[in-house]
Amino acid sequence: MYALRYDIFQRPTDYRTNERTNERTNDSHGNTTNPKNNYSSERNRVGQGNSTRSGSQNSTGTKEMAQENSATQEAQVEEEEDESLGMGPTPIAALSEYGINASDIKKLSEAGNDTVEAIAYQPRKSLLSIKGISEAKADKLLSICHQILPLGFTTASEIHNRRSALIHITTGSKNLDTMLGGGIDTQSITEFYGEFRTGKSQLCHHLSVSCQLPASMGGGEGKCMFIDTEGTFRPERIIAIAERYGMDGEEVLNNIAVARAYNSDHQSQLLREASKLMTLSRFAILIVDSATALYRTDYSGRGELADRQAHLAKFLRGCLGLAEQFGIAVVITNQVMSSPDSGPGGGGLGKAPIGGNIMAHSSTTRLQFRKGRETTRIVKLIDSPCLPEGETKMSINQNGIGDPEEE
Repeated sequence: MYALRYDIFQRPTDYRTNERTNERTNDSHGNTTNPKNNYSSERNRVGQGNSTRSGSQNSTGTKEMAQENSATQEAQVEEEEDESLGMGPTPIAALSEYGINASDIKKLSEAGNDTVEAIAYQPRKSLLSIKGISEAKADKLLSICHQILPLGFTTASEIHNRRSALIHITTGSKNLDTMLGGGIDTQSITEFYGEFRTGKSQLCHHLSVSCQLPASMGGGEGKCMFIDTEGTFRPERIIAIAERYGMDGEEVLNNIAVARAYNSDHQSQLLREASKLMTLSRFAILIVDSATALYRTDYSGRGELADRQAHLAKFLRGCLGLAEQFGIAVVITNQVMSSPDSGPGGGGLGKAPIGGNIMAHSSTTRLQFRKGRETTRIVKLIDSPCLPEGETKMSINQNGIGDPEEE
């Protein structure tokens, strides 16, 4: 009923090998050639025209060397491509090599486990809740997953090296990128909260475009997954932002998977659908705008507060799981409410984000958005594990997010 269309997404593009693979073209016979060797090949053909025996031998030797070099280059490209494919999550089908039968793999996949990481990261009782998975099978699965994945201790130096290799996705604002240490962090959750018309959704639209840029331009070299809970996604806005970067608007739209969520259960179901899509194609970011809107309507009163928080905590944990499994950035927007404890002197003049401590602890980075003069918006860094608190300004322009002009 709510399933997304899988057929509109192609296999992921390996942006790290694009430059190399584009140099190899197919001739009229379907043979792979390298344009860089065209000049030397033409020179060899000229050499073959000489009637001297030595010229023919030299030409033959040159051709053999060129063929060896070409074969070596192709082998290097294939080796690097294989290495790049090994950097992603491990498909759940890999469990068949460890004695797990196809029917059990199907049960795990139907329960939303599309990677080995998804199984390894969840508690044992979650596996036992899957129909057909006994205690013995659950123990065996966890044991195998722990063999495949390094889940033990490692050195802080190794973690530092991994984090140094992480990419950041540009927000379009130099001021905001600087405050965030380069842009939106990957493998973590970034929360935008604030009142209406403060630029949260506008920044989400911009990120759905900038994530498709190459890393050299501050992009994530991947597609965007967009869960829209309030019906605010606008393709026209995407096209305007794409023109700013000289990108084809239609192609950019085709690289954004959008789903409209109608209730909190559907919102969680779409997260499981997102996991399946991410195993089929390379995504750089998951955007949920907004993460809490449906919870405010589906759960009302203090009597349902505990159920609401438990459901929200599970959803946010799923978001973080996708971030860690697929190396994507997760951006969620959040609404605010009047709070008697958030204003100056406890006078109830302030606004507090929805979700309470569950949301606060689940978000890696928290940004507060406020209105400024005209198109200017004020963004404050409230919480981050590695960045100091700060405040900066951005502007909402026709072509996306930018910096305000000097006042």
